[in-house]
Amino acid sequence: MTEKPIRAVLFDVFGTVVDYRESIIREGHKWNKQKGVTIDWPSLADDWRGACQPTIDRMLNGEKEWKPFDALHREELNRLSSRYDLSCFSEDELRVLNDVWQRLEPWGDSVTGLERLKSQFIIAPLSNGNVSLLTHMAKHAGLPWDLILSPEFIKSYKPDPAVFQMAYHYLGLDPDEIVMAAAHPSDLQAAAEQGMKTAYICRPLEHGMNQITETVTPEDDCDYMARDIVDLANQLIDS
Repeated sequence: MTEKPIRAVLFDVFGTVVDYRESIIREGHKWNKQKGVTIDWPSLADDWRGACQPTIDRMLNGEKEWKPFDALHREELNRLSSRYDLSCFSEDELRVLNDVWQRLEPWGDSVTGLERLKSQFIIAPLSNGNVSLLTHMAKHAGLPWDLILSPEFIKSYKPDPAVFQMAYHYLGLDPDEIVMAAAHPSDLQAAAEQGMKTAYICRPLEHGMNQITETVTPEDDCDYMARDIVDLANQLIDS
């Protein structure tokens, strides 16, 4: 049987397309200067991001009611408020701070790589972000998506198999016509189990200079291994 051509490339976003950690740290340092405080933003960024997955797991297990990613971020920020002494922030300022997830900056290769891929394939995020978050982020960062795909459509989160099934249903494609690209092996494994092709994007600085997680590349399990999104585009377009 002839292998079907690739028609779409979907992306995990946080850590794969945008550098959430440094974006939060940079904005946080501006808050420190403005308010004359010394909040440890690298630690806060790590704890903020790290707190989300356990809550998502509880939602997927039916232990907690589903809520969109923006609301989840705000809930976790409230929980971190006492640990990092965010009492200097007004309610309006906390809302602005929470919206930092809509203002994340892309990795240096992301926009160029996405534009190259867009010339030949449908490109879209398949991220846990809700639609408004991903839309505002794309506008801010110049991410040239063809459409937004979000688990919000079915009130779920990755790695629920239904999220990946939703994606190829909305695209009107077979799963093996789609590449799922991510810096996280868990995303790739879940996509592969639903029949999608997979591409590992190396992001060694996602968690900072001292990154100790997700550094083992799933080489034997991926269809493509890429240094960055430009490298992935070159591989897919030249193949």
